[in-house]
Amino acid sequence: EVQLVESGGGLVQAGGSLRLSCAASGITFDNSAIGWFRQAPGKEREGISCISNSAGITNYADSVKGRFTISSDNAKNTVYLQMNSLKPEDTAVYYCAAVQSPEWLTILIMRVTDFTSWGQGTRVTVSS
Repeated sequence: EVQLVESGGGLVQAGGSLRLSCAASGITFDNSAIGWFRQAPGKEREGISCISNSAGITNYADSVKGRFTISSDNAKNTVYLQMNSLKPEDTAVYYCAAVQSPEWLTILIMRVTDFTSWGQGTRVTVSS
């Protein structure tokens, strides 16, 4: 059974930083992609960053490019999302999700339906 556990969310002032972690188990980590998604109140869940743990390819949504950095520690089966220069519009519940044997388009498009396993989410609140 695949399990993804997010941590690191919280309350931060605008301009601040947080680092989210996603610990994965039950998957072949080296042959997976892990994506970070977020869902703000009243909005659809959106993909914001993704990493291929086999190819080391990363992708970012325009809204976070230059501010967020995704990284992976294959020895710990953990993916991180370093979030800097946070803005109030970054306020959302953040989810990590995994898919085995990802196609390169999965990394590129970051579509919710392409990811088969999901964590429970961690809330990030950015105050102005």
